[in-house]
Amino acid sequence: MNERMNFLTPAEIAAATCNAGKAKCELPIFKMLILGILAGAYIGFGANLATKIGSMEMAGTSGGQFLFGAVFSVGLMMVVIAGSELFTGNCLFCCISVINGQATWGGLLKNWVVVFLANFIGSVLLVYIIFYGGFWADSAAATALSAHGIKALAIAKGKMSLSFGEAFFRGICCNWLVCLAVWMAFAAKDIVGKIFAIFFPIMAFVSSGFEHSVANMFFIPMGISIAQKAPELVAGATKVAADGSTVSLFNMAPDQVTAFFSYGNFISANLVPVTLGNIVGGAIFVGMFYWLVYLKK
Repeated sequence: MNERMNFLTPAEIAAATCNAGKAKCELPIFKMLILGILAGAYIGFGANLATKIGSMEMAGTSGGQFLFGAVFSVGLMMVVIAGSELFTGNCLFCCISVINGQATWGGLLKNWVVVFLANFIGSVLLVYIIFYGGFWADSAAATALSAHGIKALAIAKGKMSLSFGEAFFRGICCNWLVCLAVWMAFAAKDIVGKIFAIFFPIMAFVSSGFEHSVANMFFIPMGISIAQKAPELVAGATKVAADGSTVSLFNMAPDQVTAFFSYGNFISANLVPVTLGNIVGGAIFVGMFYWLVYLKK
């Protein structure tokens, strides 16, 4: 480590991520599970805040999309600084450690499977905590959808309407940026440096509309929860068009709402292709490429 610098060089980052990946692959399953649940919840907090900001007046404008991405970054800040296990980041850590000979493929698979499932548990746990907080409804009687609820549904519908290829390639771009955020955060030796290193790549991926598997474990189940609870409200949600006419927001009948907003549709239409894309983006475009440059003998 260069003591004259207040950050690590890229070669030093590569060595540090290999060591971190080895430690992650060797974690006891119980610790992986708890830390994975925490990471899912932390990313969910960022996703919920982004949904709230997105439901405000600037939503749909370039400024609104920037704010949506900017506030989402708080999730990865908590993951990195507070400490937890995030599947998308571990696509980098475990892969670079394995190909450098410091961890095993069995350790990598154990980490990815346990952490992925734990992230799902943590995300959905937060979904139901926030759902029962009632933010999706316009009143305690739940007689109408709030702007927050409408935005949550719109996000989920948009993500589940992507083709397999679209979701896959957006997943590559997303985790390329997420793992670069983690990579650069490793370079910083102080909290402020880590925050700035995380903020810009995360803001870029969210504002660009890329797909993050763990974030979608919050965004889409939140939409599913609202739709399954109040399909009539979702089917009846309307907005006033520019010409003064009333148009349907989701253009679905109640039975179509419950059929579309389902966990089966979420997993097949979004989670599978996005997860595969995230693995490629993090393991190959960051982990393998930097290993080839700085660590390959």
